This record gives sequence, C-alpha cells and structure tokens, in this order.
Amino acid sequence: MIFGGDVILARGVAQTMQRSKQSPLRHLRDLFRAADIAFVNLESPFSDQPQLRAAEMIFRADPAAINVLTDAGIDIVSTANNHVRDCGARGIEFTLEILEKNGIAAVGTAATEAAAHQGRILERNGIKYGFLAYTYDQSNGNHTTQDPRICNLDIPRMQQSVQSMKADAVIVSMHAGVEYATKPHPSQTAFARAAIDAGAKLVVGHHPHVIQPPELYKGGLILYSLGNLVFDQNPPATKKGLVATVTFEGPQPRTCDLTLVDIIDTAPRPAPGSSTLLL
Repeated sequence: MIFGGDVILARGVAQTMQRSKQSPLRHLRDLFRAADIAFVNLESPFSDQPQLRAAEMIFRADPAAINVLTDAGIDIVSTANNHVRDCGARGIEFTLEILEKNGIAAVGTAATEAAAHQGRILERNGIKYGFLAYTYDQSNGNHTTQDPRICNLDIPRMQQSVQSMKADAVIVSMHAGVEYATKPHPSQTAFARAAIDAGAKLVVGHHPHVIQPPELYKGGLILYSLGNLVFDQNPPATKKGLVATVTFEGPQPRTCDLTLVDIIDTAPRPAPGSSTLLL
C-alpha cells in the first residue's frame, strides 16, 4: 500500500494545473499506480456549484480535477478533514458521488452517520483491509453545527469501530495536530495509540502540513504526519512530504519505505533521503 499526505486540487494548485495542463501527481504516477492500494487525504471537496464565497481558506475543486486522482491510480481517500464542509452539504454529497463514479472509495464521510463510522473495506489477494478516517475539526470556522456524516476524533467511538470491523487488518486515518509543528501533539499520540490498542495495524496522519517522525507502538506503526503531497503553501517545510510504502504479508505490515518528496510548483517529485522501517 502507498500512502500520501494532504492533497488540494483548488486555489494555487488549480491555477497551476490550468496554466501547465499537467497533473501535479505526474512525477509519482508510476509509484502510486504500482500499489495494490493507494491512499491520500483529499482536502478540497469537489462541487458542481460555484464557490460559496471567495476566501483563501475555502477550497473548491473543479469536478474535472478528479482526473488527477484517477490518472494516479488512487484507490481510496480520506474526506474527513477541516475543509470537508467548505462547499456546504452539497459539496459533501457531490464529492462522494464523483468519487464513487470514478471507482475511488471515500472514508471518513458517507451518506449516513452509521455508514461513515463503518468505514470501508478493500479486499486484495484474499485479505480484507479496513479503513477508517477521523478529523479534529469539520467546520473550518464556517459552521456552528456538527454534521453527523463526518467522523470526528472520538476515541471510544473509534475504538468501537476498529473492533467491530469485519476486516483482517484495520488502517486508521487521522487528520489532527498543530499546523507546522514538527512533533506530534499529545492529542495525536493519544488517539493514534488508542487505535493501535484497539487492534489497528497502522495509523496514517496528516494536517500539520509538515513531516513528523513515525513511531512503532505495540507492534503497530504510527505515521503521525506525512506532510503535504499536492499543495501550494510557501514555507520551506511545507514543500517537503513523505510517501509511505507499507508492505503487508497478509494482514501484518512488515516494512515501511518512506520516500521523501520535494513539492515544486505544487507538484511532488522524489527527493534524496528515503528510509526503511522494519516492523
């Protein structure tokens, strides 16, 4: 399996795509397509309606940008993040529709609250891999109510979902932490370790927009923050990210190769500095 961090297909990324007529994932296309399962955090909802209002921190991806994900062979995305409601209720629904139409599973949001907390199962080589996703915030400062179709960070409920999944291995996605912090916040550590305690094999984190160090915990692997993958931020630390290639033997992760990427003009490309973890 291959895991990437934060991906937006809006704002400066959309402008760059329009200018270059190229996919921002073109340099990693072969790497992602070679995986049995490829996962990223999709941080810009798609919408078939105009942007709710012009604001730098409100993201809207044009439906045509779905080609970036399909061309790179992305199989599943987390839609549970602080930008999930940037296009309103219609944005949640349309994003689920366009992903399903293009054969991409979504985790962290669903048509109903129950379905969102059930997660998704992808079967490969006779092994069922279950995915769950959660976010520390769903409003982005734009909503005063909670949408139950979005999975918030809730340790008891997350543990219940991990334990009830009819899967051979469970992977938990965690959108949490402090932006630009290079070390995990205690809330990240508590949530991630609780997922492993409940039986998850792997926790994949994003949101800080910078890389945070991984942790081996009780036989499980925690990737606290992979940093950005496709983004348009300017601070130097936000222009580097990690792509994690996790090799499973059946339900058990055995190795994790961490490939460093440089993000140049919103497009990631492999960089020197890769490492391997033996699990």
